[in-house]
Amino acid sequence: MPKMKTHRGSAKRFRVRKSGKILRSKAYKSHILTKKSSKRKRNLRKPTVVSQADAQKIKKLLPYAS
Repeated sequence: MPKMKTHRGSAKRFRVRKSGKILRSKAYKSHILTKKSSKRKRNLRKPTVVSQADAQKIKKLLPYAS
């Protein structure tokens, strides 16, 4: 059976931890930053864990990401 292809768009957006949890970056950090507080912008830098329902879909798109 041939190798499965990784969905390249998903591979660029998500990282998989050793535990199997999937990380994503937060939205609203690209522009209109002057009205956002420093605390809010600082918290937008940190990655967050994808919800369990979405994680199942993403794992199908990333077959070799453990």
